[in-house]
Amino acid sequence: MKSKLIVGNWKMNGSLAANASLLADIQKGMSGVTCRAAVCVPAPYLAQMQALLSGSALAWGAQDVSAHEAGAYTGEVAVSMLRDFGSRYCIVGHSERRQYHAESDALVATKAQRALSAGITPIVCVGETQAERAAGQTEAVVKRQLAAVIHTNGHCISEIVLAYEPVWAIGTGLTATPEQAQEVHALLRKQLQAASAHADRISILYGGSMNAANASTLLDQPDVDGGLIGGAALKAPDFLSILASASC
Repeated sequence: MKSKLIVGNWKMNGSLAANASLLADIQKGMSGVTCRAAVCVPAPYLAQMQALLSGSALAWGAQDVSAHEAGAYTGEVAVSMLRDFGSRYCIVGHSERRQYHAESDALVATKAQRALSAGITPIVCVGETQAERAAGQTEAVVKRQLAAVIHTNGHCISEIVLAYEPVWAIGTGLTATPEQAQEVHALLRKQLQAASAHADRISILYGGSMNAANASTLLDQPDVDGGLIGGAALKAPDFLSILASASC
């Protein structure tokens, strides 16, 4: 049985001083943690993560990667650059990237492919908006988003991490009930199993406002393999509480 995976997504937050303090507090409290843990940080802080976390139980990663290998793409960050700084993970297709940067399913799939080519595990995000859920389109939306990644990555799909993040539950104070989360996770698991004989090795994380108060009940669901944590990842006590819940 694979261990749970908890990944903190710091989004566009942090400073050198605040990061160092947060990581020190997290590392002090990790002695009893048995789950896998990581933080995905803004690209400018990857060097700091490499300096502070090398050899520790806490892995690190990026929040995005260019679909291009190299070249005249000002402002983009190549996967080789992420690898230079020891990145273990890279988030692709986060709802904020899809919404604010108009990232398509095909582009997200290509970014996942780019990460895999460099030995970095893409954390592929899928999820529906409130309007799509209200219209009964949840299944169609998440299956379409995942299908694009499966199509582009083929047998390598077993090397990804998948994160279900209902858009309506991100930063809104709303959270999917454990039953709602389990229903979508089971659906995604079935789709992965149809695509790969090694689908059971894929961790499916819940990414919609998991926090210290609700982590335990969400993580108790049979198809919830961990969490992609937003705001709670910026508070050491909250993040450690979630790690503890995932280590039970």
